[in-house]
Amino acid sequence: MKEKLHTIPVNEAFDIGGECPVCNMRKELETKAIDFTMGPSYMEDDVRGETSRLGFCERHIELLYKNQNRLGLSLILKSHMDRVIKDIEKLTGSSSKLPAPGIFRKQSENSGVVSYIEKLEDSCYICEMINRTFDRYIATIFYLYRQEESFRKKFRACLGFCNRHYGILYKQAPKHLSGGQLKDFISELNSLYLDNMKRVNEDLEWFINKFDYRYADEPWKNSKDALPRTINKTNSIIKSS
Repeated sequence: MKEKLHTIPVNEAFDIGGECPVCNMRKELETKAIDFTMGPSYMEDDVRGETSRLGFCERHIELLYKNQNRLGLSLILKSHMDRVIKDIEKLTGSSSKLPAPGIFRKQSENSGVVSYIEKLEDSCYICEMINRTFDRYIATIFYLYRQEESFRKKFRACLGFCNRHYGILYKQAPKHLSGGQLKDFISELNSLYLDNMKRVNEDLEWFINKFDYRYADEPWKNSKDALPRTINKTNSIIKSS
């Protein structure tokens, strides 16, 4: 089965721990996608063609910039800008003689430009790379849950999930599970999510209390890293404390 090819990274993501094992999976995919894009692959014609066409979202252009391969990123963005300029020139007629005036042509041109830019704003080479594999990782979670008791124990022992990935697992469950196993999965998923959201929320409350002079001499308990753990739960971002 194709999903079984991804059992190792999925198991490793649950073994790492943290507030959302699915975030661990996505972060690893993101790191690999950034390294691939900024490695020798950016010189390959098929990769350059896709990066030129799709561009990058705000998050991933920041990560690419931090990669420090400034020449590689410059070459990638030069090709992307060349593509965008060429496409916009075609849409507006700016690459040829002045177009014939007319209100209908102007409306059509505006619609084409707006549609093109909106599509460009929603596209990202890194996101597409991640999503192609991430969907198979999600399917692998359900495959392992169906097939392996050892994974079911690992699933029940995790520290829950962030909002986004809780929702994805809840939505996808009926596509992969049925009968009693589906009922058990949803029940366990709900408990894991709610119990651990409450745990982190209590830690965050204690973190806030520690800024009150009345609690100055009280121990920090488990609250010192409550804020980055909360950000993981609410926004699917893994931050260092």
